Amino acid sequence: MHVAHLSLLDFRSYPSAEIALEPGVVSFLGHNGQGKTNLLEAIQFVATQDSHRVASTAPLVRHDAPRAVVRADVVRAGRHALIEIEINPGKSSRARLNRAAVPRAREVLGLLRTVLFAPEDLALVKGDPSQRRTLLDDLLVVRAPRFAGVRSDYDRVLKQRTSLLKSAGAARRAAGDRGALGTLDVWDSHLARAGAELLEARLDLVAELQPLVASAYTWVAGEAPSDREDASLAYRPSLQLPPDVHDKDTLGQLLLSELLRRRGDELDRGVCLVGPHRDDLVLSLGDLPAKGYASQGEAWSFALALRLASYDLLKTEGDTPVLLLDDVFAELDVQRRARLADLVSTADQVLVTAAVEADVPEQLKGVRFVVDAGEVSRAD
Repeated sequence: MHVAHLSLLDFRSYPSAEIALEPGVVSFLGHNGQGKTNLLEAIQFVATQDSHRVASTAPLVRHDAPRAVVRADVVRAGRHALIEIEINPGKSSRARLNRAAVPRAREVLGLLRTVLFAPEDLALVKGDPSQRRTLLDDLLVVRAPRFAGVRSDYDRVLKQRTSLLKSAGAARRAAGDRGALGTLDVWDSHLARAGAELLEARLDLVAELQPLVASAYTWVAGEAPSDREDASLAYRPSLQLPPDVHDKDTLGQLLLSELLRRRGDELDRGVCLVGPHRDDLVLSLGDLPAKGYASQGEAWSFALALRLASYDLLKTEGDTPVLLLDDVFAELDVQRRARLADLVSTADQVLVTAAVEADVPEQLKGVRFVVDAGEVSRAD
């Protein structure tokens, strides 16, 4: 799998851009602030309809432009698919496939698979649980695009239930009104059902990732004395689960029971305290949690291992994902830089950004583009 052509219209700093790409390694070189990361972000947006840099789509649209369009010609098993995403701030994105509109933008998810490495990945180890939940959920969607709908359904139910908790809690305190509590029972059932499907998928995914992360960490960390501890993952849910319980029917019943048990606390606080939105992925080095104990080098090794494990998992399922390496080599020491390059150099397509050409390892020289003030030109 590779991207053969990228077209941009009013995306970020680009009024327009047309870039012909090739399989193998492609590097985008230029000083900071010239628009290199915007190119990888655009490709990532086609794949995931999300940005690794911002939470909303408004910053993706060039200043004073009404909308942005990103178009990618994706080659998969020798066949071309032209994927177009129209980004409308404050509204849902629209999508076209081979120039024909599709009913919902998420219907083109999965046609392009990417794995992105970026400086922001350090937050996977040192940041809050939402970063790690997003890692899992994004990977679920890449593997099975239907999970975009599962996530959307869960978020919708969570929003409605949280609103009801606030109003029901206020009414209970004011007048002992129990009318809203009956409605809360209904939303408990909705949350348990949607949450169980998401929870089941996350538990299974973590079990698959565990050996891949351990192997990738060992390889990236190398022989550094401080990096000898094994890396491991553990999923920490918001409720106590019996060992080896992974089926969604049982998980749904457990979620429903816990919602009922915690209802008083939830009404008092006006927030939903139970469900996948409260879970965490615990990263450990030996017996210690990586967050708070890992050195900078260990944290980087763990972050890279998570991305490499995602790549390995997707690769075993068919198409090899496009690898996007956004200025990561500048953050790594020489040893980790060389090891990462060795691991990714055989991918079908690797797109690299760097401010300094010397930061790109010799194994990843490939085709080079120079990015200067939003202008992209081939250097060779």
